[in-house]
Amino acid sequence: MGNSQRLGQWAEQQALIILQAQGFELVRSNYYSRYGELDLVVKRAQELIFVEVKARAMTHYASAVESIAPSKQRKMLKTALHFLHHYEEYQHFCYRFDVICFDFQQHFAKTIQHEFSDYPYDLHWIENAFTFDQEFINL
Repeated sequence: MGNSQRLGQWAEQQALIILQAQGFELVRSNYYSRYGELDLVVKRAQELIFVEVKARAMTHYASAVESIAPSKQRKMLKTALHFLHHYEEYQHFCYRFDVICFDFQQHFAKTIQHEFSDYPYDLHWIENAFTFDQEFINL
């Protein structure tokens, strides 16, 4: 497993800890459909949240949140619809799409195993990052 995969797994675990501290319960992690993947699906009361988790080491290209392009958003929306089709017990819930990002302030050597919690990072939790929009989905 490469460093970027380890960083992604670490970020998903940290995001889940943050969500659980806010009273959310894990429904599914890494839900796949032919359209894409949902990193985390969590619930609290009658609220269902589809969560995209991003972690990036310092880069000149984009922050973690800037890397979630409209094409990725469309894939998440379609995958969420797929999820709701297969898990009918959640169809009456209120839905939202959140993004949780970890932006590290340095690069990581690819050949060294890191304990990511030891490094400083910026955490961004964007609630309602985007919404269901039929026109957007069909683009």
